[in-house]
Amino acid sequence: MAEFLGTAILFLLGGGVNAGVSLHKNYFHQGSWLAICVGWGIAVAMAIYAVGDISGSHINPAVTLGFALTGAFEWAKVPGYMLAQLLGAMAGATLVWLHYLPHWKATENTATKRSVFCTSPAIPAPFANLFSEIFGTFILLFALSFLGLNDFTEGLNPLVIGLLVCMIGLSLGGTTGFAINPARDLGPRFIHFLLPIAGKGTSGWNYSWIPIVGPFLGGALGTLSYQAIFNQNIIPALYPCLLAVVVLTGLAIRAENSSLKTP
Repeated sequence: MAEFLGTAILFLLGGGVNAGVSLHKNYFHQGSWLAICVGWGIAVAMAIYAVGDISGSHINPAVTLGFALTGAFEWAKVPGYMLAQLLGAMAGATLVWLHYLPHWKATENTATKRSVFCTSPAIPAPFANLFSEIFGTFILLFALSFLGLNDFTEGLNPLVIGLLVCMIGLSLGGTTGFAINPARDLGPRFIHFLLPIAGKGTSGWNYSWIPIVGPFLGGALGTLSYQAIFNQNIIPALYPCLLAVVVLTGLAIRAENSSLKTP
């Protein structure tokens, strides 16, 4: 229940910023990318404050998987945590839809409406987009691993993690919208598909696998790399993750080079 509530809070506040920036005829319309990044960072911090002392406030399946791979979290709890996170994101997305109910009809562009719920690439390039999600989530989990070794003033940890998410958005998020969280993208995408949103268009299912596969792979690589570098603990799962990233990077470069040759 804590993971459900934490992820619901995360998307209610973060998705609410998306809606304010994107939807027409509200006072925050056409806000900046900075506002979105800061808003999501604060949303993460508030979710951790809300439920961190109950569940650890993973609020992200990539975090749950990354910790489980290193032995820091029990595998038996992984399915329940991930299901709760998915359902929580769906609940938060539903509340955002209700809160901005008159504004969906006032907004004509279908992609703009979808962007409130889920991510999409600035430039569609599947392998490059996948690498962006892998790298952003790698930084998230790698940083979470070393932040845990620092002694902060009591109660400051959630704000530091929120600043980390904000910084990832500002530095790396402009390519894909930095999902870095499979539940945060998939759950609201389901809600966009299910709800009677005026003129909503498609839910972008052809892209939906990237903000799922990318964060899972990047998160796993982040925690496993930290263990290998700082603790000299090489967990076997590190090798297939590294191989996958190398292959995907090569495919991204090849695809980009092919596009440059196209007249």
